[in-house]
Amino acid sequence: MPKLENKSALVTGGARGIGEAIARVFAREGAHVIVADVDAENGRKVADKIGGSFFQLDVSSEADWHRLASVYPTIDIVVNNAGITGFEDGPAPHDPEHASLAEWHRVHAVNLDGTFLGCRYAIGAMKARGEGAIINMSSRSGLVGISGAAAYASSKAAIRNHSKSVALYCAQQGWRIRCNSIHPAAILTPMWEALIGNGPDREKRMAAMVSDTPLKRFGTVEEVAALALLLASDDATYMTGSELHLDGGLLAGSVASPGD
Repeated sequence: MPKLENKSALVTGGARGIGEAIARVFAREGAHVIVADVDAENGRKVADKIGGSFFQLDVSSEADWHRLASVYPTIDIVVNNAGITGFEDGPAPHDPEHASLAEWHRVHAVNLDGTFLGCRYAIGAMKARGEGAIINMSSRSGLVGISGAAAYASSKAAIRNHSKSVALYCAQQGWRIRCNSIHPAAILTPMWEALIGNGPDREKRMAAMVSDTPLKRFGTVEEVAALALLLASDDATYMTGSELHLDGGLLAGSVASPGD
């Protein structure tokens, strides 16, 4: 039997990358998937391919979330995946000394405010039935400092913590609404593809970017989607307030390990 049969799932940032992979896997496992994204063109394409629905959503907009709730007042699974690094428009200072307050706010508005609003929507849409699964996309960067991407790291760390607050709150209300976070490291997505390029040195550049990773490779969006499926399914009904790391062993040790 498909693991998500007869369930409804919202995936934010579902137009490409990790979000698209999650939407595809959820649909394959029987869920009706609502692909939510600001990118209407690609979002609709993904929704059409998987037999789902599309909803244009700016996750940082409270009004958009209210609009979503009026269309989808109940839901079984919410994946808060939409996020930005701050570098989408090109290089810019994001270190603690030179980052602008406007850029700091912009990254947190999408990543953290978007996750807060998504969790709040999920609770409201799940509490009548008293059960559901909330999956928040944090990052390896939410567990360590990133000097050149301070806003991104800060927002992802806050997502990790808020996931635990949501998990505890729901449990205290007597609801079987679970909330967990996923922490990927270098996953080969369109964001990374832009940095790697398609030149003759592509393989060399890829190897350099994961040289500190024990498994010496990028992760795949399908590997992230597999974890999301686990957390969304009834196979993980005793898991809440937890975090799953997908980093090729990066956080298992240190690049300055004794004996190296």
